[in-house]
Amino acid sequence: MQVSFDLLNKYNVPVPRYTSYPTVPYWNENIAVTEWQQVFAKQFLTCNKVDGISLYLHLPFCEKLCTYCGCNKKITTNHDVEDEYSIALIKEWKLYLSLMNERPVIRELHIGGGTPTFFSPENLKKLLQQIFDDAIIHPQHEFSFEGHPNNTTEAHLQTLFDLGFKRVSFGVQDNDAEVQRIINRIQPIENVQRVVELSRKIGYQSVNFDLIYGLPKQSLESMEKTVLQSISLQPDRVAFYSYAHVPWTSRGQRLFDENDLPSTDTKMKLYQLGKKLFTENGYSDIGMDHFALPHDDLFIAREEGWLHRNFMGYTTQHTGMLLGLGVSSISDAGIAFAQNHKTIHDYYEAINNNQLSITKGYFLTEEDVAFKRYILNVSCQGKTLFQQQHLETLREYSFPELEKLEADALIEWNEAGLQVTNLGRHFIRNICKAFDLHLLRSQVKDEKPKFSKAI
Repeated sequence: MQVSFDLLNKYNVPVPRYTSYPTVPYWNENIAVTEWQQVFAKQFLTCNKVDGISLYLHLPFCEKLCTYCGCNKKITTNHDVEDEYSIALIKEWKLYLSLMNERPVIRELHIGGGTPTFFSPENLKKLLQQIFDDAIIHPQHEFSFEGHPNNTTEAHLQTLFDLGFKRVSFGVQDNDAEVQRIINRIQPIENVQRVVELSRKIGYQSVNFDLIYGLPKQSLESMEKTVLQSISLQPDRVAFYSYAHVPWTSRGQRLFDENDLPSTDTKMKLYQLGKKLFTENGYSDIGMDHFALPHDDLFIAREEGWLHRNFMGYTTQHTGMLLGLGVSSISDAGIAFAQNHKTIHDYYEAINNNQLSITKGYFLTEEDVAFKRYILNVSCQGKTLFQQQHLETLREYSFPELEKLEADALIEWNEAGLQVTNLGRHFIRNICKAFDLHLLRSQVKDEKPKFSKAI
């Protein structure tokens, strides 16, 4: 389905990606670490027995600065940092183990960055084996990692595959030489092809690409070439992200000329073009920038109604707890969030003092838990049912938003619940916003937290 330009323009407003609710701008600085530990320990008792836990490891190091990047990273060519960081990560893991009354069951594990493949295969193996020695690996586990096409070696892929990893995501971003020069990520398509072929030879079940539209100097011609080159390699999943220009938080984005960024009109055409090419070539639009081939678990989960979403994005795993280890990592205990310090110095200082490196977070109210469920239902199943006890709040904040969405044929709804239409699947973030009480109430107060635009 080709979406009209007018509709895309109308809904191209700042809105969260909803990897959490409440979203990070509404969290509290300096939360009580003791209270977080109590909530974590209590929630672990239930979550570990039911589905196990998810684990996220943040490895922040990169050898070069990609100027578009908004991730938490540390630029260095000194690989001696691998040992020091690994030691701190294991210390943090041990601190959390002391809060658990039984061996954790790891159901889901993702290694992100930074550049995880900055670490040598030997150091990755050593780090992971220390974690696995203290845990039980769930028989239906899903392990994945992010690889840089330039430095991911066959040894990286084989080592992690032997440790249980079956999914790898490569940061492709864009294949055009001029775009790559400006964003300081020179990465020939031959390098991407090499790691894809190696991954499939070794036995990876899912090879994923990250692509970005809205980068400096991108054109419709260069985007078409990048997307078609990517499709020719048949990635099982593609994340087609909108470039978020947030130089107030990502200083590297100040290093290129903002005049090189595509206009709003061009950026929306880039989005339309990419979506059209993916869907014409067999990919299904999962929602919120994600596409998958019909054999992929993400597509199957969406079709069968068991898709889930957390800080790692869309996932097929339904664990009630996500434990994030490493600098800036976020943990989700279901009814509470906690984020680690964002600088290596502060992270090391806390861990070396045998303290969790928590700097901010949020403890959810009963209302938060309920509206978090509405947002998850919309983003993952495309529908939700309303609870009677929430109708007064829904009528005040959500229903006026739903009326606007219905007028544009994005949803069908009544006071019992809503269903996202086929057209509405292109605007999931905007529909989720109708249940974001923190954002809606802040708009009433004319407060303006900074989110990237939907497109």
